[in-house]
Amino acid sequence: MKQKLSSSTPTLTFYGAAGTVTGSRYLLTTRNLRVLVDCGLFQGQRDLRSRNWQPFPEPAENIDAVFLTHAHLDHSGYLPALVKQGFTGPIHCTPATFDLCRILLMDAAKLQEEEAAFHNEHRTSRHEPALPLFTSEDAERALSQFSPVHNNRAEMGEVSVEYHSNGHILGSSCLDVQAEGRHVLFSGDLGRPHDLIMHAPEPPPYADYVVVESTYGDRLHDQRDLKAALADCVNETLRRGGQILIPAFAVGRAQAMIYLLHLLQQERLIPQIPIYLDSPMAISATELMIKYHDLHRLTPQQCHAMEDNVRYVRTVEQSMALNQMDVPCVIVSASGMATGGRVLYHLKRLLPDDRNTIILAGYQAAGTRGHRLLRGEEELKIHGYPYPVNARIENFDFLSAHADREELLRWLRKLPVAPKRCFVTHGERSAAEALADDIQGSLGWPATIAQLGSTVRL
Repeated sequence: MKQKLSSSTPTLTFYGAAGTVTGSRYLLTTRNLRVLVDCGLFQGQRDLRSRNWQPFPEPAENIDAVFLTHAHLDHSGYLPALVKQGFTGPIHCTPATFDLCRILLMDAAKLQEEEAAFHNEHRTSRHEPALPLFTSEDAERALSQFSPVHNNRAEMGEVSVEYHSNGHILGSSCLDVQAEGRHVLFSGDLGRPHDLIMHAPEPPPYADYVVVESTYGDRLHDQRDLKAALADCVNETLRRGGQILIPAFAVGRAQAMIYLLHLLQQERLIPQIPIYLDSPMAISATELMIKYHDLHRLTPQQCHAMEDNVRYVRTVEQSMALNQMDVPCVIVSASGMATGGRVLYHLKRLLPDDRNTIILAGYQAAGTRGHRLLRGEEELKIHGYPYPVNARIENFDFLSAHADREELLRWLRKLPVAPKRCFVTHGERSAAEALADDIQGSLGWPATIAQLGSTVRL
């Protein structure tokens, strides 16, 4: 039986994305309801990943509903585990987010099951037997509880939520959560005003409180010309006789990379070499771009042209064959931070050869293989074995789908009135501190860095 709530003042508790860029989970408690905004997995360093195995701090059966900002796993990936623990309420999101979650959550469950089976077969786990965090059955149950919103609005009791496009990926939104006379605005992952594919974020609506991400809160994106920089990198690698590997997030950056490569070939800035997309998830997400063509800048014709220009690698056998090919090509493969997926097999082959180039095209969280490559480590451990890093490592984080410091501040300045307070989340400590300082110094608004497990009254 759910516990009765009595406080007349809403509270907000930060159960994730505090001091880190992953694990977004915010619990809003009102007089009669407990609702969760985002329900993500912790990723990156082992101590962060271990939090996924801890029971949710609130009894799952006491949570009335979940509202998602978007589909990326650090915002949605814990949902099957929450359902496994007893959550039975509705999960509200945009239709595009639902379609993407159908791809991402089932794939995440499959990976969990495969990893547990691997550990059991090779006896490489401290646990006997090794178990997945959640199963495909858990993911299917979670998906059955999804309730896509109509007209960008959802209501439950005294809580109503309006969805405003924030330009990060298909279906992503900032959420205006209205409860007991308060407006709490959750930025979600804020996109960029001049993204290659996504529309610019909508101006923020009125808010009493703002929960704002800070992934790039302490830096500006490189202002290099996108096409020129990538063309130079590709052509230089081809002159060395090498291959180009781009670890890319299956939803968002993979599509941006294959479209950019298509433009370079269309404009004859790079040769007509094969471009491979080796990620079933990314392939499915790319196909959704046609269904939701009104949510991004590309026309259906441009989407079809982009698809025609790329070679899809769907099966394991096709991926293995690709990994044996020593011909000039570009391989785009997930995951974007090289934490898992098919990209690891390509890294094992390509890293030792100094003719090759690895392009890191998005944020690399601390503790991930992508972050270790950025730091210049000379060896990278993959599947238990060290591989020398002789390939050239290029940092193209200016291709990120996250707003930088100035873009975040520019978006905040568009609020109709100053909020009572901003809560800075979803960033490493230095990034969160820098953005909080800028909000207080440049905008003159109170700003607090969210602390894990802390509760504030609104």
